[in-house]
Amino acid sequence: MSDLLLVDAVGATSTAPLADAPGYTRPTGPLTSRVAYAAAHVVPRATADNTPGSPADIDWDATLAFRRHVWSWGLGVADAMDTAQRNMGLDAQAVRELITRSAQAAREEGGALVVGVNTDNLEQESVSLDTVIDAYKQQLHFTEDAGAGVVLMASRHLARAAQSADDYRRVYREVLAAASTPVVLHWLGSAFDPSLADYFGSTDSTAASATVLEIIAENSAKVSGIKMSLLDPFAEIEVRAQLPETARMFTGDDFNYVGLIAGTGGAHSDALLGAFAALAPSASAAIQALDAGDRGEYESILGPTEDLSRQIFAAPTFYYKTGVAFLSWLNGHQEAFSMVGGLHSARSLPHLSEIVRLANRSGALEQPELAAHRWHALLALNGVAR
Repeated sequence: MSDLLLVDAVGATSTAPLADAPGYTRPTGPLTSRVAYAAAHVVPRATADNTPGSPADIDWDATLAFRRHVWSWGLGVADAMDTAQRNMGLDAQAVRELITRSAQAAREEGGALVVGVNTDNLEQESVSLDTVIDAYKQQLHFTEDAGAGVVLMASRHLARAAQSADDYRRVYREVLAAASTPVVLHWLGSAFDPSLADYFGSTDSTAASATVLEIIAENSAKVSGIKMSLLDPFAEIEVRAQLPETARMFTGDDFNYVGLIAGTGGAHSDALLGAFAALAPSASAAIQALDAGDRGEYESILGPTEDLSRQIFAAPTFYYKTGVAFLSWLNGHQEAFSMVGGLHSARSLPHLSEIVRLANRSGALEQPELAAHRWHALLALNGVAR
């Protein structure tokens, strides 16, 4: 066993013992107590021109292999969402190819898949509500034709065009009417995307929640659930308590998922989390414990990962994708620590060092010796030596 070299914000170094891999076991059947999706990232070709503003050039073998890794742990994949750098480097053509390829891989693996439907196929920033509706429908039909489930993502175009809560009701009513099967709604908070601060017609979460619940009630046959990513567990619990029986709450709260998934008083959230892309084995092992009725084991496995997730999703939260890709590289799921649009440079070396420390402490390093080797090589490249 070796030590991990760590570095802090002033350049001081320290060491921590490298922990053994936790040795979690893949499930032999479906996970039953919770529905859980990991929002997966994309892996670029390391030698491609994935610089800011360039079209995404994806390593499809590595990208799809990562999805197979997630499915092998009994989790579903949520694809073409913000974790895949939607609206942060993944262009419209790459989105379509990702949806097509992931849907085919899901059929081959028998894995659960939902994908994001948005309006980022529009080139203009400011458009009419009618144009927003048409753009949503275009992506909706493309996704359904590919054979994937739908997550109706929050739209920057809608946020700019809407003048009131009634505008949101109208857009969702018309788009949901065009859906062939029930979809999951998506409420992304301003920490993830500042342009969505007043989504659903208000910056006040209580008022916006009322609009969301009205949309779901009006279109209950077309809504199977909602993913809330407000990083506000109380707002999520409040909405969860008012959902119809036909709709699930999928927590997107990467700060507070342990308690929300466990639930209280017989009520719980299911999961659709970017954090689970970084810790699929831990997430699977924890839900397997819930399947067996062992909440204590669930909390002992997943509880320590919450500090790691909070570090990955630290402000500015929208750069969390860097931490997801970083752990993917440390764990051997991609050959290079690189991202579309050069986004791997979005976090500092001390920030990444804290991710390493917390991943080691929480059992999120799947191949500890490989992770240590790669981390120490990155430190050396940046002039940090023992």
